[in-house]
Amino acid sequence: MKQPKGVWFKSSKSGPNCDNCVEVRDGQVVDVRDTKDRQGPMLTFSPASFAVFAEAVAGGQFAR
Repeated sequence: MKQPKGVWFKSSKSGPNCDNCVEVRDGQVVDVRDTKDRQGPMLTFSPASFAVFAEAVAGGQFAR
């Protein structure tokens, strides 16, 4: 389901217990933050850069 622009939503890939949850807000830029620290830092991407980043994550380029 596509989320409305500017609204924070929890990633569908976040764990059920929210140990590693992130939230994403899509608009003119794409913001990503830690669900457990909503007042903390966030990453901000252009939509094109976020697409590249998400593809790299899905491809395992940042695997621990």
